[in-house]
Amino acid sequence: MNDLILAGILVMLLTASGSVLAVFFRKLPEWGLDFSMAFSGGVMLVASFTSLILPSIDIGGAGITISGIISGFLLIYLIEKITPHEEYILKFNRGNIEKEKLRSIFLIVSAIIIHNIPEGMAVGVSMVNDTDKGWATAVAIGIQDIPEGLAVSLPLIVLTGRLWIPVLIGVLSGFSEFVFTVLGGFTFSLLSTLLPFGLSLAGGAMIYVTVKEVFPEVYKNKHEGIVTFGFLIGLILMLYLDTALG
Repeated sequence: MNDLILAGILVMLLTASGSVLAVFFRKLPEWGLDFSMAFSGGVMLVASFTSLILPSIDIGGAGITISGIISGFLLIYLIEKITPHEEYILKFNRGNIEKEKLRSIFLIVSAIIIHNIPEGMAVGVSMVNDTDKGWATAVAIGIQDIPEGLAVSLPLIVLTGRLWIPVLIGVLSGFSEFVFTVLGGFTFSLLSTLLPFGLSLAGGAMIYVTVKEVFPEVYKNKHEGIVTFGFLIGLILMLYLDTALG
């Protein structure tokens, strides 16, 4: 349980540190956020398989794993459907804030906060299944949470000219990840027979967010080369950490 809480604190603090860094990187190049998000996508995609789906198959078999993946997809789909989207925010539009910019920022922030749920679950469930792999997942996801915190706060700082509210939003997104790390790990430690399902549920949720939210958002801005390079770095980093720590 101590490892579980410490892992949750780690990912929370690293997300918060990214939000604080946004204060100092207000002049980040346009491609910087796309690179950061693609890096996150690479980490998430590899972690989905090495730390979640493959262990689920080993423990529970293909049938349970497939049902968990499908359930993970459905879980995030339903969360997206019941979460207010940009049209509810745009009615507060004032002055020089352009609707298109606000819409893009809202989608990025929403995607990151929503995918903190499966990220937190991934860390928690991995920790319950195998402490070494759990720490590998926590370290890798924590590292890629730094640019995520940056991606949450930086656009809001640039657009609004304010500092503390965007940073606070980034810190709160990290806290949500801590909550789901502890909740996911605690739930599936009590219900150990459901551990294979929990592993594949978290993996399916992460794959859904990566494919549905992260990649379309980063590739639409036509920085294909740098985005693909960011994805490759994230993929290799997660593979290395999984091998070195697992």
